[in-house]
Amino acid sequence: MPREEFVASLGRSRLMAIVRAPDGAGAVRAALALCDAGIGLVEVSLTTPGALDAIAQLREEAPAGARVGAGTVLTARDVVDVAAAGAEFVVTPALAESVEAAVAAGLPLAAGAFTPSEAVAAVQRGADVVKLFPASALGPAYLRALRDPLPDVPFMAVGGVGVEAARDFLAAGAVAVGVGSPLLGDAAADGDLAALRQRAADLLQVTGGGA
Repeated sequence: MPREEFVASLGRSRLMAIVRAPDGAGAVRAALALCDAGIGLVEVSLTTPGALDAIAQLREEAPAGARVGAGTVLTARDVVDVAAAGAEFVVTPALAESVEAAVAAGLPLAAGAFTPSEAVAAVQRGADVVKLFPASALGPAYLRALRDPLPDVPFMAVGGVGVEAARDFLAAGAVAVGVGSPLLGDAAADGDLAALRQRAADLLQVTGGGA
């Protein structure tokens, strides 16, 4: 996926689902349900056992228009591995060596940052989006404060973001939110997929997004 297309897609959907699961099969199960519910950007965390196989399977089985990426990407080796698995974008939790590696590979990148200095460094090192993480630590007011001197930095709020927090972060100027456990619940561990789809629908109402 071209980097400009990633940014445009994120700007339209304003929502990225973050999937962490006990195993790859659970990740695929939950991710496909999210795609079916209308979420167009799904990140599979490398903390999931079998994450690379799950990404490859999702690239084959996800509906047209859904984009599958890799999260918790920390090393240059990780970037090589997720690219080989077919990941369409990369998400990092911090300014790790994976930032430069993803840029060099031409993969769209959401790079993790928390402070103003880290946010500026993420952009200077080639990030397409700055993942404000953990966003819940200081809340939407902190994002507003960051955006005063950095109005052109595209922030995606991630970490402890549920439906109400998503609304508040978007109102504070986030271009998107990344939502993990408040959305997934127990769905990736053989939990209720109907409940997962309902939570996805609730979030999509807040973001006004979709594929």
